[in-house]
Amino acid sequence: MLELPLQPTGLVEISAEMQNFGSAERLASWVGICPGNNESAGKRKTGKTRKGNAWVRRLLCEFAQAASRSRCALKDKFAALSIRKDHKKSIVALAHKMLRIVFAVLKNKTPYLDKVVDYEALSVQRNAPRWMKMLIKHGYMPTPDPAAA
Repeated sequence: MLELPLQPTGLVEISAEMQNFGSAERLASWVGICPGNNESAGKRKTGKTRKGNAWVRRLLCEFAQAASRSRCALKDKFAALSIRKDHKKSIVALAHKMLRIVFAVLKNKTPYLDKVVDYEALSVQRNAPRWMKMLIKHGYMPTPDPAAA
């Protein structure tokens, strides 16, 4: 599930109602993180990102920086982008990708499921020993007998 600090801070700026924007492209345009487009004589040149909501844009770039160092599917996307682009442009492109994910999660009201990491299984793996101790402590499970082991 998507557990970002964007929920309390950026959500105030974006609002949870995605019908206000209509599409992820409009949201990206409002935030100012949509890719620039500059074409002349059939040649595509790099365009500037437009000025938008600087607060949300900074948050998304910070989250993209963190995601590029994590072990999720976004890290693979960053690695693919950084082959073709420099670091900062890759971060902005990854922030745009994350914003589209946030839009889809909020619009469809479904949790984010990463293709690489199963966060639910990871949570169970990390917390299972503590949960078992609490169940034993409160009498829901018998205490393991050390002589049987």
